[in-house]
Amino acid sequence: MADPLISGPPISSGTLIDYLEQAGRQPDGGVRFVDRSEQTTWYSFAQVRERALGVCAGLRSLGVTRGDRVAVVFPTGIGFFDAFFGTLLAGAVPVPLYPPVRLGRMEEYLGRTTRMLEVTGARLVLADSRVRRILGKAVAAARPALGCRTVEEIRGPEGGAGDSFDEITRPDPSDLGLVQFSSGTTVDPKPVALSHRALVAQTEIIKSFWRDEPGFRHSGVSWLPLYHDMGLIGCVLPSLARDSALTLIGPEVFVARPAIWLRSLSRWKASVSPAPNFAYSLCLNRVSDADMAGVDLSGWRHALTGAEAVAPSVARAFCDRFARWGFRPEALAPVYGLSEAALAVTFSDLSDPFHSVQVDREDLARDGVARETDDGREIVSVGRPVPGFRLEIRDRDGQILPPDRVGRLWIEGPSLMDGYLGAPEATACALRDGWLDTGDLGFLHGGELYLTGRAKDVVILRGRNYAPDEIERAVEGLPGVRAGCVAAASWLPENADGERLVLFVEAARHATPLQAQALPAACRRAVLAGAGLDADEVVVLAPGTLPRTSSGKLRRQETLRLWLAGELVPPAPVTPLRLAGTMARSGLAYARLRWSRNG
Repeated sequence: MADPLISGPPISSGTLIDYLEQAGRQPDGGVRFVDRSEQTTWYSFAQVRERALGVCAGLRSLGVTRGDRVAVVFPTGIGFFDAFFGTLLAGAVPVPLYPPVRLGRMEEYLGRTTRMLEVTGARLVLADSRVRRILGKAVAAARPALGCRTVEEIRGPEGGAGDSFDEITRPDPSDLGLVQFSSGTTVDPKPVALSHRALVAQTEIIKSFWRDEPGFRHSGVSWLPLYHDMGLIGCVLPSLARDSALTLIGPEVFVARPAIWLRSLSRWKASVSPAPNFAYSLCLNRVSDADMAGVDLSGWRHALTGAEAVAPSVARAFCDRFARWGFRPEALAPVYGLSEAALAVTFSDLSDPFHSVQVDREDLARDGVARETDDGREIVSVGRPVPGFRLEIRDRDGQILPPDRVGRLWIEGPSLMDGYLGAPEATACALRDGWLDTGDLGFLHGGELYLTGRAKDVVILRGRNYAPDEIERAVEGLPGVRAGCVAAASWLPENADGERLVLFVEAARHATPLQAQALPAACRRAVLAGAGLDADEVVVLAPGTLPRTSSGKLRRQETLRLWLAGELVPPAPVTPLRLAGTMARSGLAYARLRWSRNG
């Protein structure tokens, strides 16, 4: 029986208030916002703290008390910082929610927001003034006791007189510090309850990787949404704790002009910036040589890639393409984490290029054994456990599996969630004896973790298990296929002799009628050649049809459910021009831009 992996000592505890109180002592500590024209606005962390104290005073006068949940719904900007940290200083619990992202799915968005407000028991909603107008129906349905306010109203017309740190309500490390919704790839998003202790532990873990040197301080750039754990816990909190500079770009700005990300890294000489796989692919497809004029990426030491499966072909192509501008292959570092662990669980070696293994597809699908071969499925390592974490690969009976055997990934560490807020049954299923069932499948090889997929997303055919992302990648790049918009799933029809493989493919906006007509046959050929499987059904869809999470991940099982129910239809266009204009101007159409990047 294999011993569980362990790395590093336990992490000391504290609260997020400690970070905010101590911030602003370094002259370069603060947050910079970059707009579409690459103009910037800078706030030192001392200013962030003072603004938050003003909001704290307003919240207290409104009646917000210790432990109250406050929903925070903002695009990337200083308003999010005001609301998030003002809520913490008032002793309340921020609940970051995503602003509207799909113009054609407004009813779906409002319904989901209503459920989130209800399940968290939010007493108050703080929102950007433009978002507030859109949230009316959700707020009316959820009926938070204190309604929906803007930070300007809370702080008052003159900015408001802020409390001092002597007057604030100081939480205990065990108190709830944040409700972070899971991405909801296989089920509806769940409210992850994270204590101050867990958040501080995770922040200290991430901090430990960015050690300053004489004459050099790490700084970061991020375009990730602030309501998402990778953007908030992975970027904002470590920068605050280190009192270092963080440059933020709105996600809708990045998707429209991805070169701004790379130019910001060069301009501000940033060393750390994480992103999911699609971002690196987007740069390959949408950043021209002319966009890179004068750019120097040699200072980008840690280009972390996580949040979704890492495509080795994309990683290699990015390293090759941007080497001309100083990007070093050892900078690209695959990582793994999840909301229930407050974020990071494993990191690749930050001093060596990423690496992968090729494993026999048949052995992996039939027996769950990762046997190396020269011509098999290539899987990228996501590294070893971060300090304080342990990993185990278990079978269905909970027995620990040896290396090179695929099973469910269980983790234990100092930043695990307390549970799912208000959901004891779901919590009991996920947490057992201090260990978390991640729901992810993978194996250990050479002491490192390799992920093969999500347990609930596995494609089962003739008793064998296949990863959907490998099937989906086989058709990426076909003429007429919208990049990143392919979903594979399996189902067992009634009275059938076995499972069926179905492939859902969004046609690119620029696809010609002939390309769309040829897609089913072309996809079948590509899946057979790339994954060795026959696709029983290929369903060609209009752009924007596939359901996604708030962070843009595919919801494969929801796609299958809707298709079987005859409900998989594209979103209706938004007819009120005023609403569309308001959202576009406020930079909230993130998903609309995200998924139309090739057409």
